[in-house]
Amino acid sequence: MRAVSTEDPAREGALPVLRAAVLDNGLKVLVQEAHTAPLVSVWCWYRVGSKDESPGFTGASHWVEHMNFKGTAGIPPDAFTELIDRFGGFWNGYTWIDQTTYVETATKDALDQMLCMEAERMDRCLYDAAACESERTVIISELQGGENDPDQLLDIEVTATAFKTHAYRHPTIGWIGDLRAMSRDDLYGYYRRHYTPANATLVIVGDVDADDALRQVERRFGVIAPGTEPPRGRTREPEQTGERRLEIVREGTTGYLKVAFHAPAATDADFAPMLVLDAALTGAKGLNLWASFRGPAPQRRARLYRVLVDGGHASAVSGAFVATAHPFLFMVSATAQAGTPLDVLRDAALAELDDVRTNSLRDTEVERAKRQLRARLVLENDSITNIGHQIGFFETVAGAGVLQELPGRIAAVAPDDVARVVARYLRASNRTVGWFQPA
Repeated sequence: MRAVSTEDPAREGALPVLRAAVLDNGLKVLVQEAHTAPLVSVWCWYRVGSKDESPGFTGASHWVEHMNFKGTAGIPPDAFTELIDRFGGFWNGYTWIDQTTYVETATKDALDQMLCMEAERMDRCLYDAAACESERTVIISELQGGENDPDQLLDIEVTATAFKTHAYRHPTIGWIGDLRAMSRDDLYGYYRRHYTPANATLVIVGDVDADDALRQVERRFGVIAPGTEPPRGRTREPEQTGERRLEIVREGTTGYLKVAFHAPAATDADFAPMLVLDAALTGAKGLNLWASFRGPAPQRRARLYRVLVDGGHASAVSGAFVATAHPFLFMVSATAQAGTPLDVLRDAALAELDDVRTNSLRDTEVERAKRQLRARLVLENDSITNIGHQIGFFETVAGAGVLQELPGRIAAVAPDDVARVVARYLRASNRTVGWFQPA
């Protein structure tokens, strides 16, 4: 272990003191003690997602995540569930555009077992050829199921239209031609390149002693060869020069609308004002990709809810703006009210967004959005699992300190800051508009 530090947030609403260490092989370890219950949550994060995939390999990160539950040299395929179930816990994982992660939460006496599982996953997965073929069928079926969901299909197509060159244009699940073409050796090589200590962060939150937890991590992970951090793509998306539009006409019963604007990354000075803008327009969701989007946002006084839902044009409206490593999208989505033509919904939504750009938001809207966001940040720390997610997620996309700084950054947002990002990002030339027209 070549470096140990204590991170002291010392900011409004920040998390408690966090211990950080780096093993000699490059694995970063973050430990936060939380002694409210005899539980511990372990998250293992890898800086690999769909943005790291080249043409021909789209969907590899997600497929590799599936394969890493299919057995290791030391853990048979059917044992992963049993190892956590015996402690009354749960396990899961997900892949997105910037990262892949795995989680286990269980009683504190399961810590060493959880660390063993993640060390095995990092270095000793098998990639049985028959299992790879079986999972290919599962993933292609999942992709085709998503294409049958009009809202999900529209999201994929709008994103692919908004980006010309950056790999954020690829869906996390991949394009079907690539999924059909990739081999077992392609997947295993991808696993070996990206699943290294130098490309990972391990997060432990719960009823542990930090020094003891770090010793256990050293024992389980210290023997793994360091590997090298994979090269990162350097493609920068060119500035959009005009509005883009697309229409999907397919069999269906409901119309959907999406309006996407290129938006700042998590480390950008405009990130916090953009969060406030999203909260004012569509309701404050919070910042937890794992948990915040599963429940409804407080929307009754949000600008687009009042115009589109209360106005009778839409049955539902939502916004999506999350922390990403590179500039991504702010996306507004609306479901057409039965009997409302899509062009009426589209024109009403765009007119209101243009009005916001012309006249900005009222000071009271900005302050209400800030209050709601601060409340969401507190609610997102309601469990050790959620705390562990937030620590690892922001470490992966933005680096040390960004999560701790966010409450203060949001509190400092002024109406003029929101007006600045409205003028910069809500331009017609910066947006992509897509709609699903049921045939």
